[in-house]
Amino acid sequence: MLHGEQSVGDLGYIAPEIILLIGGLFIFCLDLAYDPGVGKKSGLSYMALAALFLTAALVAAVLQLNISDPEAGPKIAYSMMTIDNFGSFIKVTIFSGMILTTIAGGRYMNRRSGNQGEFWTFFLMVSLAMSIAASANNLVLIYLAIEFLSITSYMLAGFLRENRRSNEAGLKYFLYGSIASAVMLYGISLLYGATGSLYLHDIAASFSEILGESTEVSGLAFAALPAMLLILAGLGFKASLAPFYQWAPDTYDGSPTPVATYLSTASKAAAFAVLARFFIVAMASFELNWVPILAAFSIITMTMGNLAALRQSSVKRMIAYSSVAQAGYILMGLVAVTSSSPSAMDGLNGVLLYLFAYLFTNVGAFLVVMALEETVDSTHISAYRGLIMRAPWLAVMFTVFLLSLTGIPLTGGFFGKFYVFGAAIQRQYFWLAGIGMINAGIAAFYYLRVVREMFFTSESEGGTLEVPMALQTSLLICTVVTVWIGVYPSAVLDWVSNASVQLLSVVP
Repeated sequence: MLHGEQSVGDLGYIAPEIILLIGGLFIFCLDLAYDPGVGKKSGLSYMALAALFLTAALVAAVLQLNISDPEAGPKIAYSMMTIDNFGSFIKVTIFSGMILTTIAGGRYMNRRSGNQGEFWTFFLMVSLAMSIAASANNLVLIYLAIEFLSITSYMLAGFLRENRRSNEAGLKYFLYGSIASAVMLYGISLLYGATGSLYLHDIAASFSEILGESTEVSGLAFAALPAMLLILAGLGFKASLAPFYQWAPDTYDGSPTPVATYLSTASKAAAFAVLARFFIVAMASFELNWVPILAAFSIITMTMGNLAALRQSSVKRMIAYSSVAQAGYILMGLVAVTSSSPSAMDGLNGVLLYLFAYLFTNVGAFLVVMALEETVDSTHISAYRGLIMRAPWLAVMFTVFLLSLTGIPLTGGFFGKFYVFGAAIQRQYFWLAGIGMINAGIAAFYYLRVVREMFFTSESEGGTLEVPMALQTSLLICTVVTVWIGVYPSAVLDWVSNASVQLLSVVP
């Protein structure tokens, strides 16, 4: 039982979480101690502090990646968190996206809200929740982390109290999220009743033991299959899988753009980390039951997301629906992961590489939307007309992001799709890979429509765009990483492979 392996250096293993907790409390106390008589407070100082603590957490997660030996096995912190290369890689991915969003979103939020201390406190707390979820090996801790993530996200989505659309986004997110939370909790209770444990490895051991007794198989499956579906529904809400994605477009569109950015990227990475641990570790013995279910979710998600994105005239809503479709592609890689198949490694590699490349690509895309919001106060596609004349570098960067989302070679998105589709083909799911390729073709239509507006349509009113330096810096980093992964993917694949090996090595 892995949860019995208590380690002396537990505090060191959860260093990223401790840093984020201290950072959030520090900003909160600093905001409380502020004296209004001193003068008007600037949110940029809080933003800088948030970026500093996130960077420290990122360094701690990278150090965990470097000191982890894939063959030595994972470390266990306080019985409920598995510290391994898989979780550390997910944390590096999450923290990278949150840092870029923080740097770019400081001025955006400073102009729209006076409660900057609260905002950046919640921002660090939501990062803490995602970090815990990435390492949790106990269903109760997973549930609490997801709830912590959800509650802080509800507040951030509706943070602009004087903005009706922001209030609507927060309310819709809360209503859908409450239902998903109840459904997931009921699924956890069913699974606990069937196996007698809340630890993922003990659940897997119970399955292996009981499935060896033919007289007990039907009874276990009767309880386990509904539990699995209910838990999948709850996690599918966070990952915006169909049909649980209804909240996503309205929430992304109405939320402050920095919030929409992390909801569509970092939050999705945390949700898929939990999905991977749950299905790879706890549900390994139920391969024949859950693979077709995940495949169906993958197909429905990518198809519905792409078809909805085709009809959008708002670029922000288009990217929101596109994010739903991207979740379907990522889930395709998880379908290919089975404990008894050689394609398991390729499938999990594909999931992790896709998440890493997708994060920088989609963060970059949302930051371009933020830049247009800051300058022309519009997200309509008409605002992008002739962008190559008004801001050539911005148009080129957005084109790189859109090509990466499409899956064009020499971008990170290409190799993400290459490994995900390749894993499905290796597993002989030709039909799944074929449907994925058709959907990629559909997506190319609405992505390239924006490119056409930027390069081949007459210039709209407005003149030259002035983009803040912080936003330019984040955009440049996103562009460089997106192209770097597309040109030199082997560097990231080494990290990805180490993460996959350590997770798959503990599968019963």
